[in-house]
Amino acid sequence: MAPPGHIPVPPSILDVRDLHCRRGGNDVLRGVDLTIPPGGILAVLGANGAGKTTLINVLSTLIPFTSGSVTVAGRDLATDAAGVRSSISLTGQFAAVDNDLTGMENLVFFGRLAGLSGRAARDRAVELLDEFNLRDAADKRLSDYSGGMRRRLDIAVSLVVPPALLFLDEPSTGLDPESREALWSQILDLRNHGTSILLTTQYLEEADRLADRVAVLRDGRIIAVDTPRNLKSEYGRYRCSVTFQDHASATTAGELLADHGYTTRDDDLAVRDGGVVELLVRGGFTELNPLLQAIDRAGLSITDVGMTPPSLDDVYFALARADGDPASDSDGGRR
Repeated sequence: MAPPGHIPVPPSILDVRDLHCRRGGNDVLRGVDLTIPPGGILAVLGANGAGKTTLINVLSTLIPFTSGSVTVAGRDLATDAAGVRSSISLTGQFAAVDNDLTGMENLVFFGRLAGLSGRAARDRAVELLDEFNLRDAADKRLSDYSGGMRRRLDIAVSLVVPPALLFLDEPSTGLDPESREALWSQILDLRNHGTSILLTTQYLEEADRLADRVAVLRDGRIIAVDTPRNLKSEYGRYRCSVTFQDHASATTAGELLADHGYTTRDDDLAVRDGGVVELLVRGGFTELNPLLQAIDRAGLSITDVGMTPPSLDDVYFALARADGDPASDSDGGRR
């Protein structure tokens, strides 16, 4: 049986064009363009002050925007905000559930607020408790829930009436690693059952694990958007570790690599204690093998070679170097 309130969806669940938002005299969003297909997960990365929360608040109708266009599930945000609200759900950074109620009572309460009958609200609550592995805690007050359980219930509340688009604002902030893994599994299950999701996060691993596409937001602008794989291919570099018999050999190898254009100034070459040379390369073993051959021809004995593929951390910091240091960002009231 289809869940209550199922909403038919158009080819693009979210279509954002040239979105601007000015708040308190500051340009918080400056020409944002985004799209999400049905069943897609888009992760928006950004430092504190980049504009992530403002973006979520605009798209979820909580605050107005200055210019641009937003369409959610075929509804125009500027002319049909009520229709947009009927198509979305939001799980913010702070829980919306009531500590004095049980898990079941919270879900039934929000079901009744959404217009479900008492029986339908209870049936839907049971379904969600099962989906989010909370059935055994259904009759416990939320004050007795762990942080991970509370977060799962908070997301479950957002799904009492299944939305076309679910907004998750930094969903795993403050969770321990085990709770975070459990939450990620639940989010992927939602995607696999057709829910489209826009999530904001500061955890690069979270974006890499969950998202089909990643957008990097800086100073109110999208400075890159693509699949995690494509972003890592374009901006990331492989981390290579080459171990030698002694430190002197590593130093000589470092000088040889410097002759090939690798420099400590650009942070792509380092000679470490223990006879280890660390090297950043874009082309993986295709780029590394000729360098290893040159080292071998120089008579230097290598005892071990290791390589780590690029991560979204590498992408993020590469973009930060190209666009300025995020650590120096002043939010000017921007969230």
